Amino acid sequence: QDSSDDIEDVSLFDADDDASRRSKKSKIRHPVASFFHLFFRVSAIVVYLLCELLTSSFIACMVSIILLLSCDFWAVKNVTGRLMVGLRWWNQVDDDGRSHWVFEARKVSAQGGKASSEAESRIFWLGLITCPMIWVIFAFSALFSFKVKWLAVVVMGVVLQGANLYGYVRCKVGSRKNLTSMATSYLGKQFLRQ
Repeated sequence: QDSSDDIEDVSLFDADDDASRRSKKSKIRHPVASFFHLFFRVSAIVVYLLCELLTSSFIACMVSIILLLSCDFWAVKNVTGRLMVGLRWWNQVDDDGRSHWVFEARKVSAQGGKASSEAESRIFWLGLITCPMIWVIFAFSALFSFKVKWLAVVVMGVVLQGANLYGYVRCKVGSRKNLTSMATSYLGKQFLRQ
């Protein structure tokens, strides 16, 4: 008798259940916040790239780019970070006049469920990491092509989007942990795995 008759056809590790759970997790719960998380960032980059083609006024271009960057900074810091990934950061001043930076992460519920979806988290972190990198590329491009007037605009892009990136990375890894020790331990774990 063949032993394959006794084997039942079962999905490995409940793959069907994982697929149904994955579709629930990947659902975007805050589509407006997700849209505006990327809208201001991408709009500032597009305006920077197309500005010289559309108008010859440097001031109009500069003002529109800085307004878009400012709207992005405010929206990401105050709205999309809280809704999409449950993180927030701010500066608090004591009665003594001392400044304290506060980095918070949403507490996980008692049932272990997360309030943010995987799709929103991917959108948030993808936009948060790639756009400052693009502004850094623009900074080197403006510097090496001797477009000094554009360098101020590009530095504003790097500073505003870099500040949000730094704040949310600090929220994600914890405000008390040193970022260099965290990176070292991560690289050590990756090395040991291989």
